[in-house]
Amino acid sequence: MSVDTGPKVAPHAERATFDSLDPASGEVLASYLVADRAEVDAAVSRAREASIWWAELGFDGRRSRLATWRRSLARRAEELAELMHQENGKPKADAVLEILLTIEHLAWAAKAAPKVLGPHRVGSGLLAANQASTVEYAPLGVIGVIGPWNYPVYTPMGSIAYALAAGNAVVFKPSEYTPGVGAWLAESFADSVTGPPVFQLVTGLGETGAALCRAKIDKLAFTGSSVTGRKVMAACAQNLTPVLMECGGKDAMIVDDDGDVGAAADAALWGAMSNAGQTCIGIERVYVTERNYDAFVRELTTRAGAVHAGTSYGPITMPSQITIIERHVNEALDAGGRAVVGGRESIRPPFVDPVVLVDVPSDAAANTEETFGPTLTVTKVRDGDEAVEQSNATGYGLAGSVFGKARGMELARRMRTGMTSVNSVIAFATVPQLPFGGVGESGFGRIHGADGLREFTRPKSITHQRFALPVPLTSFRRPAAATGLLLRLIRMQHGR
Repeated sequence: MSVDTGPKVAPHAERATFDSLDPASGEVLASYLVADRAEVDAAVSRAREASIWWAELGFDGRRSRLATWRRSLARRAEELAELMHQENGKPKADAVLEILLTIEHLAWAAKAAPKVLGPHRVGSGLLAANQASTVEYAPLGVIGVIGPWNYPVYTPMGSIAYALAAGNAVVFKPSEYTPGVGAWLAESFADSVTGPPVFQLVTGLGETGAALCRAKIDKLAFTGSSVTGRKVMAACAQNLTPVLMECGGKDAMIVDDDGDVGAAADAALWGAMSNAGQTCIGIERVYVTERNYDAFVRELTTRAGAVHAGTSYGPITMPSQITIIERHVNEALDAGGRAVVGGRESIRPPFVDPVVLVDVPSDAAANTEETFGPTLTVTKVRDGDEAVEQSNATGYGLAGSVFGKARGMELARRMRTGMTSVNSVIAFATVPQLPFGGVGESGFGRIHGADGLREFTRPKSITHQRFALPVPLTSFRRPAAATGLLLRLIRMQHGR
């Protein structure tokens, strides 16, 4: 089946358009339509009708169709990776890894949905002993998804794939920096799944996203900054539309006394610099105990010498972010911090080479605000307890990492984050069964795992009376003696 996803247009078209650019060269890759309020509402209306068909397919029907789409994504992975490289700037190898993780999540969501969401019995308790009780999870209907540009496949698909597997239709507004990737996903779905338009695309700028928030959707899944997240929530509040918010982070790594210094340095470098540091779950701060601090800085400095912008990772995708990166680096250095890798000269738009800062004051922006660039601060602490205290000294609470043996799990549990990896970095993102999300300024709600499937459903509780009780308790025919019976029952069950 061929459906009109409709974003890409010829330059002369008499419609409001915007350009998708190669972030490294500034070259125009394609032009896309700016969907207005009426077009967004029309897409949601079509999705509403399609959602009925999709839900009625049942788990098996949806699973087989999502499997067809999954196979298409796998066969065309190189094509998609090349497009991601062009629009986002990340190396093709990193794009392939992102696609692989996405396909793993799609496969798991479709397979796990019946077990997680299907009807299952629960205990009824003493007072309802004559009732058979079940709970199941019904799809919400139409899910709006506003996706980011830094991981333009993996991140939005964490909502799209799980919402579809749960039985919903989806209207997707990709980032204006990666609209081509969003269009490719929608077109590939339409080519793989025949039937009504279950997965639709609307492209545009901020106003298009605002229109989706105000449309008659049943839930909105948003990924982006905390500042924009507040605006999204305000727009959704007009219709009491529930939201799932995956916002920014200021993620920390802890290296305890018995942590593997070499492995920690390698992981910190990847967590901080991969994707040009444009990773919400990447590492921006490291707290190292006194015993390992000097060795860690040496290891990190040596390893960083082999990492370069333009080869190891791509350009800064969103030009305005360079101003923030530059401010954080300059303020840290002006406040007495030292650059052991790179420095002010590392910022050469659209690229930023690795910057590692030490002796940075704890209240400097480089330690408190999300930088979203290839920078890292390293701070010496007394022990793991102080490391936890400083890592938690932020409004963010998305992800973290701990390198240690004896206390690794303990410290991980004490970090105020939604996700933490012990003796690795970002490993939780590769496990489909694990829920993904944060606390505080990092948002709320979860994608991935059983929680991610339930996020796009409503629980439905059903009781089925198997036989009548000898003494009716919920009837005007209830005998007066029943009150004394109930009082004795309360004391027997709960008064001892």
